[in-house]
Amino acid sequence: MGLIIDIDKQKIPYRFEISLSNVLYEMEVHYNPGFDFFTLDLYRNKEVLAFGEKLVYGMPLFHDIADARFPAVGLIPLDESGNNVEVNAQTLGETVFLFVVDWEVDHG
Repeated sequence: MGLIIDIDKQKIPYRFEISLSNVLYEMEVHYNPGFDFFTLDLYRNKEVLAFGEKLVYGMPLFHDIADARFPAVGLIPLDESGNNVEVNAQTLGETVFLFVVDWEVDHG
């Protein structure tokens, strides 16, 4: 697989910087305890690109957005062991991780 973006559940909500395809982004991680799911906000140059993007197992983040400002790599929550197929408080960071998949994403 690719690189793993380590999400520290103990810090949520929190923001961090990350370089993807040689572009600096900021990501902010949130958790919804009522419905047991995580979301990401994406920023570039302090501009909000995406707000509340839900982490869905096996689904690339921002896959449906046609905008060249977005990362040119795939960001996909996956479990390499194949034991879990959901992203929730029990699985994220345990068996399910947010992978950076180095394939070109066409955002327009």
